[in-house]
Amino acid sequence: MKNSLSGTTNQILSHKLFLNREYGISHLAYDKELSFYSSVKSGNLDAVKKIMLPLKNEFLGCLSQNPVRNLKYHLTITIALITRFCIEGGLPPETAYTLSDIYIQRLDLCNEEAAITKLHQEVVFDFTNRMRDLKKNPVMSLSIVKTMDYIYEHLHEKILLDTLADHVKINKSYLCKLFKAETGITVGNYIMKLKLEAAGNMLIYTDYSPVEIGNYFSFSSHSHFIKAFRQSTGMTPKEYRERNYRKHFDGWKGS
Repeated sequence: MKNSLSGTTNQILSHKLFLNREYGISHLAYDKELSFYSSVKSGNLDAVKKIMLPLKNEFLGCLSQNPVRNLKYHLTITIALITRFCIEGGLPPETAYTLSDIYIQRLDLCNEEAAITKLHQEVVFDFTNRMRDLKKNPVMSLSIVKTMDYIYEHLHEKILLDTLADHVKINKSYLCKLFKAETGITVGNYIMKLKLEAAGNMLIYTDYSPVEIGNYFSFSSHSHFIKAFRQSTGMTPKEYRERNYRKHFDGWKGS
């Protein structure tokens, strides 16, 4: 089979389609693909196990002549699609995107097909289980969902209660009562919780300094960041990084 990427995109496309017909090559049917991602989105683990195909199969096409790189490309696409389907299903964007980053970083360190296959299963089951657990929680009102979405999108800013109330167009006192009733936590504590969780991920998975991270999440001072982080984790940001950074990095190399 001739392998050429020369010519315009349309020429390459026509050539590829001809070869696919000639050699009976076909991609996974759209409805089956959609059914898989929808099952992940709904948290239906039994359905996912039945529908899920291995990364190495004839229906996924060839993205690289290198077998390991081909699997990496396909898993990267799978992670990206799962992330967006799960966000549509209600998984908090910050959680979904951070998980995506973590898994793609781990994938980058995989050098064997077996490790990639194992990671593929872990990704799919992790997102599916998170969506299943999410479905068990009571349905929240639109105002609270919009409030949480705003917080996720502006986590690096100083978020004021007045701004949140204006955004969802309800009285701030009522917003506070409604938020606590539906989430079990105050607005302020919720914002702090998310900031500290995101900061913890950055301490583990990035090389930004604690000072830079504290500034990024708009803490009033570095001492404020240290105090809040210690109250939440029992460690300073520096101690947290020293305890977790190398452990996670070594874990990725062993994937």
